[in-house]
Amino acid sequence: MPALPPSGPARRLAVFALVVCVLAVVAAVVSFAAGNLIGIAWVLMAGVSSNMAWFYLRRAKLERAAAEEREQAEAQGQAQG
Repeated sequence: MPALPPSGPARRLAVFALVVCVLAVVAAVVSFAAGNLIGIAWVLMAGVSSNMAWFYLRRAKLERAAAEEREQAEAQGQAQG
């Protein structure tokens, strides 16, 4: 079983959200190092994008599990009948 779900819209959105999260963390560090308090907004954006990445990875995992379950049910139906 692969570690990542197969390519699809949910996985692509999760990867995009993860990239945004990393960039927001970098921007926050740079902002705080420069003495700007706008880094607080970057930290909040990192938190939101992290939650989005988690949500979309979980959604892709559940979709994959449902597809596998449907395939197993179809295979059992064909074997019986």
